[in-house]
Amino acid sequence: MTRKADLRAKAGLTRTARVRAAAIDLAGNDYLGLSRHPAVLDAAAAALAEHGLGAGGSRLVRGTTDLHEDFEAAFARHTGTETAVLYSSGYLANLGAVAALAGPVLLDAHAHASLHDAARLAGGRSETFAHNDLDDLERQLQALRPSIVAVESVYSVLGDAAPLRELHALTSAHGALLLVDEAHAIGTVGPHGSGGVAAAGLAGDPGVIVTATLSKALGAAGGIVAGPAALRRHLHDTGRTFVYDTAPPPAVIAGAGAALALARGADGARGELARRAALAASALGAPVPAAGVLSPAAGDARAAAAWAERCAAKGVAVGCFRPPSTPDHRSRLRVTVNTGVPEADFTKALAVIEATRPDPNSR
Repeated sequence: MTRKADLRAKAGLTRTARVRAAAIDLAGNDYLGLSRHPAVLDAAAAALAEHGLGAGGSRLVRGTTDLHEDFEAAFARHTGTETAVLYSSGYLANLGAVAALAGPVLLDAHAHASLHDAARLAGGRSETFAHNDLDDLERQLQALRPSIVAVESVYSVLGDAAPLRELHALTSAHGALLLVDEAHAIGTVGPHGSGGVAAAGLAGDPGVIVTATLSKALGAAGGIVAGPAALRRHLHDTGRTFVYDTAPPPAVIAGAGAALALARGADGARGELARRAALAASALGAPVPAAGVLSPAAGDARAAAAWAERCAAKGVAVGCFRPPSTPDHRSRLRVTVNTGVPEADFTKALAVIEATRPDPNSR
């Protein structure tokens, strides 16, 4: 382990969890600034007073409250699905969904690590297809005959969108389910923020499974799987990450419920998110993202880490993506747009990021 740690350090791949300091936040995923909205905090506080800190057990033992069931119903209505199932994290939601739909899995090469881990842990055969490459997908569908094709509606590193209509046409033709991780799209994309699946006109399609985290635009924590009623029954009966995991705290789910209601009416904030995302892309020389995340290239891992450190020293918090977190094996700065950040601070942060950019000619 020591030798591997030394090699990681030399490559600039050491990772450190640091206590967050006061800064202009372009690193977190609170796209709509809802984590501190008064209605969200009030809902969480009321639930905390009524139910206490934790859920008290797994969902099937003691952990289910009316708040959990109400949120599942509200999320299903929001996304146009028949039912939904809550988990304590988006990671566990993806693990549970893929394991439940056992069979060969085909994944977009840029899909989130939790989907790739889920495919491996499920124990069946899994393969990847080139990112957003429909021709490669069709070739692999014919060769692998998968049960599931797993993608993200908005990809978490490059911020680009999946061609969901075309993907669905191919998966349907080959008898596979399309699993769409909507982590970065719920609240930010589609009618009333209902996600990329709804935007593509696929809401409620029995051949589509939706997963998401509550920790992005909803500013909370937890995960969810949404789809046909038969899937909910199957997850309740057999899903290990549902059966054996403690339920999400009721106060967190109450806050998420309030955030979901606010997000439905937040068309103005979504418009501002799109405007700021385009502004950030222009300022940093990156493609305009589909929602609120973009990742300008930064050279090697050491250059990316140093760039993020220089931003932090000037009071701007940004993310730093290095292999293996980057599916294209390039190190990047990760910038997330937060409409809760005052306009003047947002503009200042972009100037700081650009001013501290590494010299491409230096090593």
